[in-house]
Amino acid sequence: MAEDLDPRIVRRARRGDQRAFAQLVRHYDDGLRALAYRLLGDRDRMDDALQEAYVNAFRALPGFRGDAELATWLYRIAYNACIDELRRTRIVVPLDSVRERADPSQPADERVAARGDLGAALAALPPEDRATVLLVDAQGFDYRSAAEILAVPDGTVASRLNRARAALRRHLDDRLEGANER
Repeated sequence: MAEDLDPRIVRRARRGDQRAFAQLVRHYDDGLRALAYRLLGDRDRMDDALQEAYVNAFRALPGFRGDAELATWLYRIAYNACIDELRRTRIVVPLDSVRERADPSQPADERVAARGDLGAALAALPPEDRATVLLVDAQGFDYRSAAEILAVPDGTVASRLNRARAALRRHLDDRLEGANER
């Protein structure tokens, strides 16, 4: 997750300063793009959802009371925009949408296969479970912050993670067994 933003920039953005808002967006954009792309699986739809999210954030920022962390608030707006986009059309996440750190000790062909398997396993998850895994495991949010973003209780985050991780393990184990049988 991005480091905290200078509070002066946030104050200026809340007063409608477009340059300050642009700085705010740049500060969080990489993480928001990663989440949106992994949820939507399409760069054009990601751009559309983020444009909607940023417009909504700009309009709502003067009313931001600081009850939640700014990052949590922005991720919530972006998540809602992505869910709205998913509701408009059904989209399958492509396998190349998952980035992970490569294990240099593993041969390149095995790394590529593992990445594809993980991408397929993530794409098979329901969007709510996929978002939970991405927020906690890929973006580094704690359960409380992820729960705020997803607008669910903390316990729901825990149960979604448990269910999603089990499904990912099953999917990856099935792929591994299939590969070993060849």
